[in-house]
Amino acid sequence: MAVNRQSLPLNTNIMVPILSSFTVVIIIVILSKLHLKKTRNLLPSPKTRNLLPSPPALPIIGNLHQLGPYLHRSFHSLSKKYGPILLLYLGSIPAIVISSADLAEQVMKTQDLTFSTRPPSSIANRLFYNCSDIAFARYGEHWRQMKRICVVHLLSVKMVQSFRSVIDEEASLLLSNIKAAWPSPLNLSKMIRVLTNDIICRVALGKKYSGDDGFREMIKEASLLLGSFPMKDYIPRLSWVDKLSGLNARVKKNFEMVDGFLERVLQDHAVRREEDVDGGREHHEEFVDFVDVLLSQNKNDGTSGGFRLDMDSIKALIWEMFAAGTDTIYITIEWILAELITHPSVMSKAQEEVRRVLGSSQSVTEEALNKMDYLKAVIREALRMHPPVPTLVPREAMKVTELDGYVIPKGTRVFINVWTISRDPKYWEKPEEFWPERFLKSNSVDFKGQNFEFTPFGSGRRSCPGINFSTLTIECVLAKLLLAFDWEVPNENKNEVHDMSEAFGMSTHKKYNLLLKAKPYSFPSAK
Repeated sequence: MAVNRQSLPLNTNIMVPILSSFTVVIIIVILSKLHLKKTRNLLPSPKTRNLLPSPPALPIIGNLHQLGPYLHRSFHSLSKKYGPILLLYLGSIPAIVISSADLAEQVMKTQDLTFSTRPPSSIANRLFYNCSDIAFARYGEHWRQMKRICVVHLLSVKMVQSFRSVIDEEASLLLSNIKAAWPSPLNLSKMIRVLTNDIICRVALGKKYSGDDGFREMIKEASLLLGSFPMKDYIPRLSWVDKLSGLNARVKKNFEMVDGFLERVLQDHAVRREEDVDGGREHHEEFVDFVDVLLSQNKNDGTSGGFRLDMDSIKALIWEMFAAGTDTIYITIEWILAELITHPSVMSKAQEEVRRVLGSSQSVTEEALNKMDYLKAVIREALRMHPPVPTLVPREAMKVTELDGYVIPKGTRVFINVWTISRDPKYWEKPEEFWPERFLKSNSVDFKGQNFEFTPFGSGRRSCPGINFSTLTIECVLAKLLLAFDWEVPNENKNEVHDMSEAFGMSTHKKYNLLLKAKPYSFPSAK
């Protein structure tokens, strides 16, 4: 919540041309010595500090030249040389990178409150109404109330279970579309993306909007912007480059599109609610979507001690559901299917279990899912190898503190490289192998945030509040896909399907689409 997508992974698609264009300027900037003095002053004096391991930094750009397009892999390489905690300068911004479960536990549990705020982000600030959401909001009373509303009213266990019928209906529609395509190849990545958009639209807004090309492009552009590199955030003296590059204009245009769309959604709901009242009908007789719940919170005037949601906060929270929810579900299902296609024996085991438990029934009940241990192990293994946001959304130290004997100044950004931790041989047997059986052991770990060698959704106060909804959706959709079809890779697409390269973005999805054939499965006739 995931993305997707800020003080986010740096988009070198934007960064590289900017840096190359201004190399000469950067070299001759006569203020470089002042910059170095300023950044050194962010740390305690040498007499009182144990210096953090850190690669050499350049004036102005800091360590940006050492970061490639895949931030988690760049961090991983640096951690191999400098250790599980290291200091980098992202332009003028000090940041530490955590690459061990022990230190991740320190940040997300032992000192969770100290590291509970988010660093400022000019793009998130614009797209999410001054960061009035949950993911990017600074820690404080507003964030606490927003998190409470989300956990208690939007994504409680009861509420998530009420979405089961929506998930089932949309997944069944996907199966029908896939079946109709046989024997032609289909772009399963695109179909899963549409599926997740449709599910999120229905549970959040009450109806689907994915048929609108403008809607899809709006979501895609927002995700790209959140993964971009605004000079304003990292090298303030070069903030004018954001205007010159067109980044500011793109952000402004996307926000106006998003805001206009959300205004229409809210007006539609307001009109419907008024019609229900005027007609003497009880509102919420059938399905209750997120907007309904949030508008109910908006009616609270705060006089009885409650928290009144303003309209900007409602918009920010709704939009976050798309940015985080769509990416997390889509990316995870895509990686699972890619790994299953690449490992036929694992695919066969998963299909055998699903078909044995469900039989010819298309209904994936909670009772049935509880019997699918291998399916759950497959999902966990995919999340281990392909966490949706490999470095999580960064945190920021709210006061001077200490980690592993090092002084961490107030305002330092903190990246937790869960991608490295979840592949560390210290914690994992055969870490580079897709081996779901590891999660069938009695002492296997879970991803709910208590095992710090495996935290794809984060942990502590800043853990993803949508974990139950994402998990249920992934389990139901995957079970149906494995039940209904045998999957084949067209000869002409084998290289792309088996290529596990990642695409750059706030969230890390597969670089190449899954182009597959889906042969409808028929249960053997009873003798």
